[in-house]
Parts: sequence; structure tokens; C-alpha cells
Amino acid sequence: MITDSRMKISLILPALLLLLGTAAHAEDANSDSVKIKPKQAASAARAERSARDGGIPVDTDVIDTPTTAVLDNYGYSARSRFYSRGGILQYLSFGVYPGINLGASAAVDGLVGDQRSVRMRQPTAQVKWRFYEGDNEMPSFAVGFDGQGYSYNAGDRRFNQRQRGFYVVASKELGVPGLQLHPSFNVSDFDTNGVFGALPLTINIRDKVAILIEWDNINNWSDSRLNAGLRAYLTPNFNVDFAVRAIAAGGFYSDGGPRGPERIVQLKYSNSF
Repeated sequence: MITDSRMKISLILPALLLLLGTAAHAEDANSDSVKIKPKQAASAARAERSARDGGIPVDTDVIDTPTTAVLDNYGYSARSRFYSRGGILQYLSFGVYPGINLGASAAVDGLVGDQRSVRMRQPTAQVKWRFYEGDNEMPSFAVGFDGQGYSYNAGDRRFNQRQRGFYVVASKELGVPGLQLHPSFNVSDFDTNGVFGALPLTINIRDKVAILIEWDNINNWSDSRLNAGLRAYLTPNFNVDFAVRAIAAGGFYSDGGPRGPERIVQLKYSNSF
């Protein structure tokens, strides 16, 4: 158990050190010159603009993993995921207070297509608090809880791919405009206290499309998942994701469901009251 924990930490720690190293480098580079924080802050503000301000919707998630971004106060979003065997997963999220989002989600298996059995799974909740905004040197930080899992196993009465549970996430631009890293830790099951990690990377290209890459569920090699996709910003309020989850994964779960790969499509609409 101790060896496993050390391995998990060793996988994510380099990403956090990279963020802090980038911060230290930026601080040293600015020590002998005039800082241009107002200009850089304006650039960061543009990246975080909401649909209400005429910018693209904030990317609160990559594919499965969170970022530190949150909806504005009085903001809301609806996200629909179409997944394997005709399933639909629906999310609703609200900006209830500056820096705090609350949401709920529910999945319906077999709703689309010719599946004989259509079953709704138990709804669950999400919460995120962005407690540190970040600056030119330090990444932004957020904590949250996400109770939504994937691929429900009726025999075991739980999801084959467990919920994220409690998590801590950091987001930081890596010196290139639009290139951001979002490493995180999470504990999905407090009975076992297993620590998991994720290393997501996003590349925003002129606010038109974004490349999404994430290594998720890092606990051991066989259970980790590599996901990749493309996000198209069709309007200031609406974007579409095309993604493949669990790339190159093989084998089956105890209920016979495949471990991957899985193709999904996500539609997201964001606005404010």
C-alpha cells in the first residue's frame, strides 16, 4: 500500500513541480525588469471571459477531468454527453456565488437507438470552489466533489469507472498562449482512501477549437485511462466535443462491458441570468 501511494504521488508530483518551476522562472525573469502584469492580467481575463461578456464559454472540464475554471456568479450551463449503447448523461451547473459552482447530473442508459432496456441511474451532485485565482507566478487552485461515475454495473450496483469524489486541481498556462496544464488529485472512495491522479492538457487555438488530452484515473497502469478529443466553439454560448475515452484499453468488466475504447459526443450551452 505504501509503495502504491508513493507511485501515485510520483506520477503527479512532477506536474505540480513543473507549475511551480514555471512560476519561479517567471519571477526570476521579471526581477530585473519592469513587470507588465496589467497586460498579462488582461490576457488571463480574456481567457476567463464568460458568454455574458461575449467570449467563449469557460472550460470547467476537459473530457472527464476538472479544471479550476468556474461559471460566473448567476451563470449556468447545460451539458449533454452521448455515450456507448445509446446512453445520455445530462449535467446542469450554476454559479451560485463568486468562485462557487453547484450542479447535478443524471444518466439514462439505452435511451437512444434500439436498446430494449432503458434505465435511469441515480442522480448525483457536483460542487466546485475556486479558492485561489492564481497570478503570473502561481497557478489557480480549486477543490470540489463530483459524484458522477461512468458505465453502471447493475450486478455490483456501482459504476465500473468510479466517481471522482473529492478532488484538488490546479491550472496554469505553460508559457505558450492557450497551452494549459490541469493536474489533480482525487479520492473517490473514502472506505479505501485510494488516491488517484490526473494529468490533463488543453491547447486552445484562437478561441475556435481546443485540443483535449488527459491521462486520468492514475492509480495503477492497468486502470488508468488515456482520453483525447477536440472541442469546437460554434458560438459564444455553445460548444461541441468529439472525444475517445480509454484509448487502447482492452478487456471487460465483471458485467461484460468493454473497458474501452469509447467514442462520445458532448454538447454544452452556457449563459447567465
